[in-house]
Amino acid sequence: MADDSNSFALEFRLHELDRDLHKRFTDCVFVLQKILSNYKLLFPEYTDHSELHSLTVIQFCNTLIGEQLNRLNKNEIYVLLSGCYFHDTGMGITRKDFEAFSREIDFGDYFEKHPNASPAEQIRDFHNEYSGLFVRKYADLFEFPSKAHLDAVMQISRGHRKTDLKDESIYPIRLPTPDGDTLCLPYLAALLRLADEIDVTAARNSKLLYDLEAITDDRQLFEHKRHRAVRDLLIDRDAFTLLIDDSDPVIVEKIKRMAEKMQQTLDTCRDAVNGRTPYEITQRRVLLRPV
Repeated sequence: MADDSNSFALEFRLHELDRDLHKRFTDCVFVLQKILSNYKLLFPEYTDHSELHSLTVIQFCNTLIGEQLNRLNKNEIYVLLSGCYFHDTGMGITRKDFEAFSREIDFGDYFEKHPNASPAEQIRDFHNEYSGLFVRKYADLFEFPSKAHLDAVMQISRGHRKTDLKDESIYPIRLPTPDGDTLCLPYLAALLRLADEIDVTAARNSKLLYDLEAITDDRQLFEHKRHRAVRDLLIDRDAFTLLIDDSDPVIVEKIKRMAEKMQQTLDTCRDAVNGRTPYEITQRRVLLRPV
């Protein structure tokens, strides 16, 4: 699990470095709390994507950053914290925004493979792109300090899944800000992607933890059973270790597939960061341990 003693390291550091940026961030959080809860309108049985998930993602970022925190400048911290709250805003967009944003998204061969995809399925599968477009459309409401900050938050929100973190045109290593700082977007996007990926324990949706019979969607029922079976997550310098209840072989197989996906995400993020930036992701393996 995330280190509670380090839970607010990013927020404290931003407050120490620049109180105006910190206030801009907290003002965003105040507005986004309601917006993030809108995902329940489309996905009432889905795992948590509210502000509580955003808080957990920030906690994991703090742990992943560790001693590298003092190397991050105030603008990088502001962008990362903001991205942690914006990255799932696409899950609860309005019908009007869905229709407008859909005209801008490159879906590739998605509809050939999923000819009967509903709007909800479309949003679920491309919610990172809808989140990025949400950031851009409503930028004035959130008073980003500059276009560089807006572009950075938009791209790391998109980058929490699927996007190519090695694409220099989207994730430059040194995106300049008006005050002379630079933003290392591959590192910020990789932190967000990895922190989001490892939020898989039973605590993710405590409301449904002991009330699985309330779930009617078979896919989500298995998702919640899988989450319930992952009792905790240990993070050390070398690995992520999932502590699991191995009493149900069917659920254990689902956990193994999830762990394989986590390993792929870890490998992608490590490669993008360790190979392109002055920062480091130290973890190399995703392990399973029965409890």
